[in-house]
Amino acid sequence: MAAINRELADFLRRARSQQDPQRAGLPADIRVRRVPGLRREEVALLAGVSTDYYARLEQGRRIVPSPAVIAALARALNLDPAGQSHLEDLIGAGSSGSPRARTSGAVPGVQRIRPGVQQLLDNLDTVPVLVLGRGSSVLAANRLARALFADFERMPARERNYARWILLDPEARALFVDWDQQARTAVQSLRLEFGAHPNDRSTTELIDDLRARSPEFERWWNEHRVYQRTYGTKKLRHPVVGDLSIDYETVTLPGDKETTVFLYSTEPNSPSQHALSLLASWSLSSASLRPAPPA
Repeated sequence: MAAINRELADFLRRARSQQDPQRAGLPADIRVRRVPGLRREEVALLAGVSTDYYARLEQGRRIVPSPAVIAALARALNLDPAGQSHLEDLIGAGSSGSPRARTSGAVPGVQRIRPGVQQLLDNLDTVPVLVLGRGSSVLAANRLARALFADFERMPARERNYARWILLDPEARALFVDWDQQARTAVQSLRLEFGAHPNDRSTTELIDDLRARSPEFERWWNEHRVYQRTYGTKKLRHPVVGDLSIDYETVTLPGDKETTVFLYSTEPNSPSQHALSLLASWSLSSASLRPAPPA
């Protein structure tokens, strides 16, 4: 018997349950809906496939639809680009490769950044920069980013992870004014990455640990929502400089799509810009007084 793709089955069921039949343009139905969302036959109708075909997909059967069918399913389920990318990864039609490659047990190699990237980060004195790899691992952060968020370099290697930090560190919970939103986004981003790299052992261990230690993570993870972090705003209550609102944009390094650079900035001539400038000055003096971390 062919293996069941349980991640795909769970994602399709939850995506279907989150849809509004009226917004989907379906005719009024006098039958009572026992569960929220669309029925299987309605998704099939909207996607232009047979009910049996969609049912087999939602059961996690090992079939690979054509790109046109995947696009039609994404429209029927009202998926955003991140959701469609996640669907492609779970089916095995995305950039991660075929279903066979996804289940072969191959383990991705350890990620590191090039020395030239680290040199660039160190020279950006007025811009906080954070570099994340697979599974939200923190690969690098410049001085101002460490002062703004946390000194990841002084953490044990296993704990240098953005999702772990924001969900488990009490200081992170106190730092973010909108902690619920930021932490939920971190979980949804991890969900998206896990769909693309299900064989990454460190990510799997992280997920198991967070499910055991964070009730919020367990709840948000089971929602099976995904999110692609491209830009946004974070509201902070910093222990040194007080409240500030900081925007971020993301950049993917050419030739290394699994590494994402987060660049943070503030609105010109705003109280937040003044607070960030003050933090930059403070971090310079603070850094000169701290002992170097152990080798």
